[in-house]
Formats: sequence, C-alpha cells, structure tokens
Amino acid sequence: MAFIIAEIGTSHEGSLEKAKQLVDCAVDAGCDAVKFQWVYASEILHPETGFVQLPAGRIPLYERFCQLECSPSFYEEMLRYAHSKGVQFVCSPFGLKSLDELLQIHPDYVKIASPELNHYPLLKRLSEFRARQSALNETPVPVIVSSGVSTLSDIEKALEILGTEGVSLLHCITSYPAPEAEYNLRLIENLSRIFGVSAGVSDHSLDPVLVPVLSVLCGGTVIEKHITLSRKTSGLDDPVALEGEQFALMVHCIRQCETALNHYGAEEGRKRVISQLEESYGAEKISAVLGDGIKRLAASEKDNYGRTNRSLHFMRSMRAGETVQGADVGVLRTEKTLSVGAGPEFLETVIGSVVVRDVKDGDGVQLSDFMRRV
Repeated sequence: MAFIIAEIGTSHEGSLEKAKQLVDCAVDAGCDAVKFQWVYASEILHPETGFVQLPAGRIPLYERFCQLECSPSFYEEMLRYAHSKGVQFVCSPFGLKSLDELLQIHPDYVKIASPELNHYPLLKRLSEFRARQSALNETPVPVIVSSGVSTLSDIEKALEILGTEGVSLLHCITSYPAPEAEYNLRLIENLSRIFGVSAGVSDHSLDPVLVPVLSVLCGGTVIEKHITLSRKTSGLDDPVALEGEQFALMVHCIRQCETALNHYGAEEGRKRVISQLEESYGAEKISAVLGDGIKRLAASEKDNYGRTNRSLHFMRSMRAGETVQGADVGVLRTEKTLSVGAGPEFLETVIGSVVVRDVKDGDGVQLSDFMRRV
C-alpha cells in the first residue's frame, strides 16, 4: 500500500491548537503520516530576498518566514500528538540548526524538500548522523527526498551523499499550483530503476484524484499532498492544499486503485483504472499526465531553477582585499530579487578566499569575485 503523507507544512502558522486540528483532520482523512516544516528564516532566505503579496498586503518574504518560526518544543509536542493519533511524524529541516534539533526528537522520517536537494552541507550532516546510527547497530532514520526543479545529475549528487539505504525519492514539480499535464508520471518508475530506491510523488496540483492515482499506477509507493483546514486561510501553501474532505477523497481513490490492482492483477487492474479515469478526464489528458518518463525540468518550473534551490550568497557587504570567513557566506534560496550565486559545492573553496572587488550584502557569490583576469 502507498504511504500517504499529509503535508501540514506551516499551515498551522505557529498555533499549537491549529496544528493539532490539522493533524486531526489528516488522521480523519486516512493519512499514514503528517509532515511539518522546521523553519528558521535565516536558514532559508537572505533578509533582502524580496517581497511576497499576501491578503494583508505586500511584506518582505523573509519577515513572512520569521512569522513561521516555532520552538523545538512545538515540534516535539506535535510528534507526540501524531503518535497518539496513530500516525507517523515527518519533518523537513532547512539548515544545520533545524536538522540537529529535529534529529534530537527522533522523527520517524526526515524529509529533504526540493530546494534543499543541493544543500550539500545539510545532506552531509544528515549522512554523517545516519552513519553513526549504523555504527551503533541502530536503524538509520529513513529519508524522503523530493526532486522538484532538478536534473538527473542533481539527484545523483544528492544520493551520492545520502546513500540509498532507507531513502525514498519523490518526483515533484516546483510550481504552485503545478499543472497536471506537466507531471510526466512515468518518470516515477524510471527514477526508481535508475537510482535503486522506492519512488513516489509530491503533488502540488489542485485535483485530489488525478495525479495521486496515476502515480500509484506508475509504481508510486509514497504520495505526499498538502492539507489545510481551508484554502481561504493565510498559510503560504493553503491555496494549493486539499481541505479534509478532498484529502479523504484522494485517500479513498488511492485505496480503490490498489484494490483493483490486487484483485485483477497489475496489468488488467491498470487498464481498468485508466479506463475509468479517461471517462472523467479524457484520454488525451491522461496521456499527457503520464508523459514519456524522461527527466526534464517542467515548463512551469524552468524559471525557478537556480532561484528556489540553493546557492551561495554574501551575508555582509565586503571590500576588495577582505578574506571571506564562514559567517560571511550563506547557503540560501535566491527567490525573488537577488542574483543567483555559485553552487553550494563551492562553499569550502570560497571560505578563506580574498575578494578582488567590492560586493554587496545579499549578492550571489560569483567565482569571479575571487579571480582576476590577466
């Protein structure tokens, strides 16, 4: 059976009461796990990254992320509450501090979100922790990795660090909402075969049935989708989340699909489920959603490549001749207005180097900032 994750994310907006209501909603809808995001704004964004338009007005995106920060005790309480309701606790860290604090409360799974697929310091810290667990004859904490706005090479680099034991990979499109026709779900089986891991989907489309059910038909073993108490509330992901009734419909349709596959066999069951979906959505759309299985950036996420995933940024203005210290560079998402920097793989190269020109706080780090042309 597919492992179904209700992505609560930050929809709780810091309220423990609302967080518990969201867990209750997800449990009632039939999920297997609830997922949270352990947010520290400084691990994700530079303060000058730009603005976001919300119903209350236009505010700095960094400020919005600051509003989503919670204490470690909040997440520890939510882990206990999830377990008391019979579901597992999954959580995404976004930097070294949040990862270390998350590991201290012993989550059931660590989720690496798509923008952190190239946060190599984060992946290395997690890999080292899992290695220590193995050395102590403990089962390493399972890891779920999303692969939105990425290339096969990006995924390969991440799994070279994390390994594949106890690791699952989620196909994803980093667009909100994500167009169903761009999902290319045949990729799920190919990713599983290429990397030797179980695979599934993190779905940001609006339909509660189409992508999740087709994902199961394509061999998906993990299905993740956002949940909210109302799409009209002010959570960052609420507009693309499912309300409880819709989430329950998704779970029901996934389980019906699995029943058909078990009863009729994989080939005949797949034909029957696709035939039913074609009656509702049309054969042309079903064919488009299934795609050709070749990994490529989806049209709706191409512009996000380099901006939502991680790159190096200066954390203070520096004058030519100064030496870069560790605190002078951050591994951050570029997002709105800043320039994209060099990849995180150059972090150790940059630290200890001397800048050869003046740079501004927030600028994307360029290797040319450290090299003179002769």
